[in-house]
Amino acid sequence: MSAPALDLPRWAYLPGKTPAPDRAPLEHAKALVPKAYENGVDPRDPAFRYGLALHDAGFFWEAHEVWEAVWKAAPKNGCDRLILRALIQRANAHLKLRMGRARAAARLVEEAQAELAEAGRRGCAAETGGLAAASLEELMTNLAVSPDVAAAGPLAGLFRA
Repeated sequence: MSAPALDLPRWAYLPGKTPAPDRAPLEHAKALVPKAYENGVDPRDPAFRYGLALHDAGFFWEAHEVWEAVWKAAPKNGCDRLILRALIQRANAHLKLRMGRARAAARLVEEAQAELAEAGRRGCAAETGGLAAASLEELMTNLAVSPDVAAAGPLAGLFRA
């Protein structure tokens, strides 16, 4: 499953600070999302990986947008949805930090950690395939940070390409 070349947006959207988001690259990525992922979200999925690239390049609002499309297509009540919600909350925490809202960022980190803890309780790491099996333990470690989520580093390396 090779990822098509998708350009990064021309600027990172920051609500109230920058012009409207550069939506064209996001729409291209969201068009890659199937109506439903039948057997979970493959960690090599092009839209998912584009979300990782966006996140790691500092496009937090944009990563959230793409991951939300993937989340909507992920199997209902499945482990991948928990992982995706945690990633979305992490991206939102980064965005809140950029907006100067540290308390909101701390709350979002706690929510992300709660999603991952639920994934652990459900035994998601033992699944074969999908995002949870890819690296749940590493992801939990990566998200187990203070409100300064920026210190946690990039996410792309946590999911096998």
